[in-house]
Amino acid sequence: MMTKTMGTTHAPVMDPSAMPAVTAREMMVRNLITLDPAMDALEALDVLLRNRISGAPVVDEDGKFLGIFSEKSCMRFVVSMAYDGMPSTDVISLIDADPPTIGEETDLLTIAQTFLNAACRRLPVLDENHRLRGQISRRDVMRAVRSHLNAPKKTNTASGLFFSAILSSEERRV
Repeated sequence: MMTKTMGTTHAPVMDPSAMPAVTAREMMVRNLITLDPAMDALEALDVLLRNRISGAPVVDEDGKFLGIFSEKSCMRFVVSMAYDGMPSTDVISLIDADPPTIGEETDLLTIAQTFLNAACRRLPVLDENHRLRGQISRRDVMRAVRSHLNAPKKTNTASGLFFSAILSSEERRV
């Protein structure tokens, strides 16, 4: 159920104990396509298109995270190149250098809330030295939550006994 307050739609407050105890480290994808900051922007766009991805992390030679190069971040540039004949540039000049990021120990609820609060498709997972360790997509979060919804639920013994008593009385009527 969604609530609406002064024109803003809000999701209901989630009970943290209802969410599975999963961290970014357990959910993240580690085998990522990354881009070099000096790479030509058109070559980087070709990498995105060839791999059918909407963006990729940009890291330096030490694996330090510099930002995200995405279709969104380079669309204006590519359109200007096509119509105005602008020369190409390097990836570093087109990245989002301050996207939301998370740490390896970030819990599932915090990750979900970060996605709800930020207009992004992916969250880079960084270590304490700002090195890229992995990435989590909105789909990864949905998959984790969905698998939690499929997990067997603990039932209250009293309600379980009540339910079985109802079934027993109905069975006797048949």
